[in-house]
Amino acid sequence: MFGGEFFFILLVAFLLFGSKNLPEVVKGYAKIVATLKNATNEIKNEIQNSVDIKEIDASVKQITHSLTKDVEEIKSSVASSSNDFGKNILEEPAAIVSQIDEEIEEATGPIKRKM
Repeated sequence: MFGGEFFFILLVAFLLFGSKNLPEVVKGYAKIVATLKNATNEIKNEIQNSVDIKEIDASVKQITHSLTKDVEEIKSSVASSSNDFGKNILEEPAAIVSQIDEEIEEATGPIKRKM
């Protein structure tokens, strides 16, 4: 079936263009087909590159969001730890001084009374 259709198209081409002009017409047709094929491939490549860039951009945004969230969690953890640490630094010496003061008072209490 393909051979019959091809033969018919070839016969019509001979009748329309003649045997002298037919090679030039076929070359022109081949150039047009090649140009269309190249243009189609370029469009496909541009679309694929655009999709790849969008996927990469989405991945970068997701990673950035994840990292930002992790950094914020670490900041809040460090802030709360540093607040607790600061309280301990201020409260611990005060408690120690208070305890030493009480011990000195207990030790010197009877001595002060005797005088």
